[in-house]
This record gives sequence, structure tokens and C-alpha cells, in this order.
Amino acid sequence: MWCGRVALRRLQRIAVAPLNSLSITGGLPGAVQREMSSLPRVYITRQIPPEGLKILSESGQVQFDLWDSDDVPVPRKELLQKVKGVDALVCVLTEKIDAELLDAAGPNLRVLSTMSVGFDHLSLEELKKSGGWGTWRTLWLCGYELANSTVGILGLGRIGVAIAERLKPFKVKKFIYTDVAPRPELASLINAEYVSMDELASQSDFLTVCCALTPETKDICNKDLFSKMKNTSIFINTSRGGVVHQEDLYEALSSGQIAGAGLDVTVPEPLPISHPLFTLNNCVILPHIASASYSTRNAMSALAANNLLLGLKGQPMIKELKL
Repeated sequence: MWCGRVALRRLQRIAVAPLNSLSITGGLPGAVQREMSSLPRVYITRQIPPEGLKILSESGQVQFDLWDSDDVPVPRKELLQKVKGVDALVCVLTEKIDAELLDAAGPNLRVLSTMSVGFDHLSLEELKKSGGWGTWRTLWLCGYELANSTVGILGLGRIGVAIAERLKPFKVKKFIYTDVAPRPELASLINAEYVSMDELASQSDFLTVCCALTPETKDICNKDLFSKMKNTSIFINTSRGGVVHQEDLYEALSSGQIAGAGLDVTVPEPLPISHPLFTLNNCVILPHIASASYSTRNAMSALAANNLLLGLKGQPMIKELKL
């Protein structure tokens, strides 16, 4: 018990910081040996994202070893062995930092840097009870940020404008759009730039489809479009399933031509769960729920009813498609 109290007092003097303010400033990939033997030793408990490893590698200020996996946490027995004599430790949420570990590390341990905002690390047993999610991983469920991105809108109407207005607070750098012709009045509302279809594809970090389904737009999002997109781009369709050639989209996603897709509309609806798109981990498919709120559905119902009554009276309808 006395040893535990000593270890816990030492823990209070160890710096705990997010990785982006790492106190250990350097490291090389552990193979240039004799000259490095005098450098501080660091152990990294997980295969952290490459930017952190690059900082350590290129600094030349430490030698480090790591548990080279992002799927499976380092076993406790292995961790206790690896921390012996280290000067610093980089850990993640799955590692329990306690008296036992500090005693195993010994008196050389000066800096602890955790790749997390908090340091109340989660129990693996509790994670297992949560329904089969597995363990937390450093790049688990990561995506691309809207901040400083270019958002492309295919078909700039009221929905495209509404989407852009909702995205503005996320610090989008630039909005671009294409349509059958420039729409300066709508574009001015969101400060969007008119571009060609090819430019829309090549510049967009996020490409959202907001056009109507017409003979001209059927399958407009096809192999040709996807081939011009960045391999970090996200494709989003909330308009109609028919504007997308789904087989071409599958190929683009499965080959890594584009990074991911979010689909609220498909052909058919709902899409059978046997469809190949459901086998991909970079495609999210929803059953056409863009209007799924009580207020919106009630407004749609009221509009349909009022249009019907006006039509029966021979009066102009509120929303009327001119034939």
C-alpha cells in the first residue's frame, strides 16, 4: 500500500497533455542504434496517427518503441514490460495509468502525454458491454472537416441555398455551384461561385447533389464525374436516387477514387440490404429521411391539401407544376 501511495504522488508530477502539445519533442524509428542510446527513451502504446509519429521521427531528439497496432490495445503484461526504464510515455484512452504501471516504469519516467483531452481512461470491460463496438482506436470513425473546405452544390435552388446557410457556421472556406445557367441572385445569398461541372468535381471537398431528377440529370453523377473528384472528397445525395449511377458510385467508393458517400435517396427506395453499397464502410445510407420532422411533414401535408382545394376551385395553386 505504501508503494502505491509513492507511485501516485509521482503521477501527480507527470505532465499530462494532448498530443498536439506533446512535451516529448522528438523521436526516431528505433533502428539507428548506438548513437541513439543516450537519447531519452519513449514508449507509445498505440499506432497513433502519422503526423504525431512524423514529429517524433524527424526531430531526432528521442528514441521510441511502439505497440504497432490500432485495432488491438497493448496487452497489460506487454505494457508493463515495455515501460521499464522509459523517460516518457505516449498513451491513449485504453491504457490504465496507475500505481502498478508507474512502479513498473521506474524513476526515469518524467513525462506522460495522453492523446486525449481527458485522462479518465475507459475500462475495456465497459466497452465490451456496450454492444460489440470493440475498442477505441486513434482513427476510429474519423472523417474530413468542413472547416477550410470547398463545398460544391450541384443544382443551386432553395434547397442548395438552405444547405449552404446551415454549413456556413462550420467555417467552410468556399461555396461553388453548377446549374444549367448561372443563378446570381441565389448565389449572392451564400457568396457562391459559378463553375463548370468539371470544376465542381475537381474542386469540391464535399459535393452535395440538390438538382431535380429530369431526363437531363438522370445518371449525371457517374463514372466520369467521380473520376474527376479528389480521393479525399465526400459525395452527398439528398435529391433523387436516379441522378446517381449507383454501380459507378460503388466502384468509386470501393476503389478509393473518392473517400466516402452519404445517400438519403437511392434506386429503389428503400435499397435492398443485399445491395453492394451496404458492404462498404465508407458509405452511409438513410431511407429518405431529409424531411423527417413532425413540423416539416405536417407542413407538406397542409400544402398538399390546400393545393388540392385551390385546384378544385379552378384557382392558382400555391405550388403548381406548369404542364
